[in-house]
Amino acid sequence: MSNPKTLADVYNQKHDMEAREERRLSIEHEVKTANAKQVGGTHYKDMGVQPWDVVDTWGYEQRIGYYRGGALKYVMRSGRKDNEIQEAQKAVHYLEKLIEVLKERQ
Repeated sequence: MSNPKTLADVYNQKHDMEAREERRLSIEHEVKTANAKQVGGTHYKDMGVQPWDVVDTWGYEQRIGYYRGGALKYVMRSGRKDNEIQEAQKAVHYLEKLIEVLKERQ
């Protein structure tokens, strides 16, 4: 950044910094949600309505069961379909989503 020459320059630099920080925080929040990412491709993210969008219309207990089951599936088949690291990442992804659902009741 250049040194401000006028009060307007100071204001504009401060406003620009605040806008950049707001965008950064918005992006950081987006990335932190399980729905904002996908492990192993973009096939779900490319859909207009993702499977998790449908699951999220279900009741609380049903969603918990689904996300627990998804994590279990990837742990149990580890190394049999995809490589073990990717399987573990998929299991973690389901657990992240499960945590988000569980936090709804706090």
